[in-house]
Amino acid sequence: MNNVVYPGTFNPITNGHIDLVKRALTLFDRVTLAIGTSEQKSPSRDIQDRIELCRASLLDFGDRVEVESFHGLLVDYVRGKNTRFILRGLRTLQDFEYEFQMAEMNNALDPSIEYVFLLPSKECSFISSTLVREIAKLGGDVSKFVPPGVAEALRNLG
Repeated sequence: MNNVVYPGTFNPITNGHIDLVKRALTLFDRVTLAIGTSEQKSPSRDIQDRIELCRASLLDFGDRVEVESFHGLLVDYVRGKNTRFILRGLRTLQDFEYEFQMAEMNNALDPSIEYVFLLPSKECSFISSTLVREIAKLGGDVSKFVPPGVAEALRNLG
């Protein structure tokens, strides 16, 4: 079975993330959303809340997608999932620079790990979790950018 790990904070999961999962499923049998914490991104949602929102947002994919948390080195987690593939999306040149550095570092830790980079669909290329959170904090409507359950959860935070 061909599996890929899609790591991130998913804070919150957006339509862009879901687009990448859908497209990755044309290349892989299964996708694992590996929700981690990042001190640089200071997640505002408790990890269990993010796991539940992601699972609810990805129900349509059935058992081809799993969502779980992870802690520690990504390469160790990927090996533990019996795969060697990591999925990442690239929206901007800044994304490329960051992801290139991460890919090179993880390759130095484990040369068997392969990165698969996907560009977002045109409709999702501008969506970022950071912007969605900012819009929601300021009382804006984020329903075009996230699944309905996520939009509701963000409204309830305000």
